[in-house]
Amino acid sequence: MNFESYMAKRFIKSKPYKNTVSSPIIKISILSIVIGIVMMIISISSSVGLQKTIESKVSSFFGHVSVSNFENNSSFSSINPLNSDFDYTLLNTNYSIKYFDKVAYKSALIIKNNSFEGVVLKGIEADFNWENFSNYITKGRVPSFEKNISNEVIISENLSKKLLINLDDKFKTTFFKSNSRSVPNERIFKVVGIYSSGLIEFDETYFFGDIRHIQKMNKWNNDEFGSVEIFLKKYSYTNDVSVDLYNQTSTETSVMSINEKFPEIFNWMSLFDFNVLLIIIIMILVGGINMITALLVTVLEKTTVIGILKTIGASNKSVRSIFLINGTYLIGLGLLIGNFIGIGLIFFQNLTGFIKLDPQTYYVSEFPFDFNFISLVILNLGVLFFCFLMLIIPSYIITRISPSSSIRTK
Repeated sequence: MNFESYMAKRFIKSKPYKNTVSSPIIKISILSIVIGIVMMIISISSSVGLQKTIESKVSSFFGHVSVSNFENNSSFSSINPLNSDFDYTLLNTNYSIKYFDKVAYKSALIIKNNSFEGVVLKGIEADFNWENFSNYITKGRVPSFEKNISNEVIISENLSKKLLINLDDKFKTTFFKSNSRSVPNERIFKVVGIYSSGLIEFDETYFFGDIRHIQKMNKWNNDEFGSVEIFLKKYSYTNDVSVDLYNQTSTETSVMSINEKFPEIFNWMSLFDFNVLLIIIIMILVGGINMITALLVTVLEKTTVIGILKTIGASNKSVRSIFLINGTYLIGLGLLIGNFIGIGLIFFQNLTGFIKLDPQTYYVSEFPFDFNFISLVILNLGVLFFCFLMLIIPSYIITRISPSSSIRTK
């Protein structure tokens, strides 16, 4: 242990030091670091958790990237099938793609108990991958599609409550044709499952059923689909895969990422990053200013000790190092306590879900926290670095203390 570290350790452990005028100021400074790091951990974890949860929910409905005919872009219904010359090997050979589903959409009207609701049927195949969406199924099971066209469907909890439709109930659905003079298509569906994703605007609109109903109403062949919804291994691949497919497909094919399909949701989510950055900057400034105050008060209180150290040959740099080490210790202590509290709150929330949110505003009913160890380490190192940096300039006040004027004889 060198001289500076030894003296800093003596300052920290000495009882007179703990009972001095600077003691409450030091405690307040440590408390500011504790509160600051807790706020930063909660802000980052909640922001990332909320973004991941919403992204996962939206992609569960529509995939990360969808490929369709251009004419289907501005409509809830699949008007024309995907171009027959679309090369599916583009999807099978892309490493970033986890799987894809062939689907079709058709708008309709559900009539039940003298009430009605505008909806959209999402037509799916028998081998539809329920991996992402199965987490949202609250009652019943997924539809079973046999050789014949199945009337089994899964509807949302929202529609179930609005129209008083429960499991095993049947309801009539009217599908209007593009030609207003044509007689609408009608289907009787049976509810075998109920889901709740928390995305109100989707839950009150979409229900899932056999794609062959849409193929028959649109007079398509069994190998024709409205669109292909692509699910990726990571959300971060979305833009790259979208651009690659756009460049490799014909001009009549539309390639759209969920960011482009729902810009209002993802633009709103991008504001979280700015808010978190603002919180981090404010908390570092508050913590740093408090540590500067603690350093200055400690220096003024220890002027006699500083004078003695200079008298016995300690350089200004050496004395400054003593106080900077002392300040770093206090910052580290605040970070340690703050991390313990912050991580504890994250695990408690993930375990109990005691903080509730309005799903109509935030798309989730409970505050989701995402814990990332690497991000936590980077955050702590960043706070320690910037707070230490803020202490360097004020520490130069030590160089202005003269040994002759600071040492007093009793």
